[in-house]
Amino acid sequence: MTYQVEIMLRGNERVYTETVHHIGGGDPAGWTVDDAGTVLHSTLKAIDRVMNPGRDDEPATTFRGINWIVTPYDEGVVLALEIHSASAVAGPFRLSQARFEELLNEAVKAPGVSGGIVH
Repeated sequence: MTYQVEIMLRGNERVYTETVHHIGGGDPAGWTVDDAGTVLHSTLKAIDRVMNPGRDDEPATTFRGINWIVTPYDEGVVLALEIHSASAVAGPFRLSQARFEELLNEAVKAPGVSGGIVH
């Protein structure tokens, strides 16, 4: 599955768009906690690519200091998140708002990746 992430950096009025290829479950209606975690990690890494163009390595990510909301959009939902340096909207995803919120809540409780970028 491919989705868009629209990113706004703090102090910059430009909106950047990144395309993300989700390699997990293709149908969001069947997603697991791992898929939701992958969406969060991929969205944070998309923000990092915009903030650090030309970076050769891919940073690890952890879920600290991250705020998000899941909001209805067309026939699904989008994920809007905010960190200290940027905000982003990812999606749309075809699953219910309640289910995506449940998956995201469980994903941030799961043991995280250590080291790298902390968001």
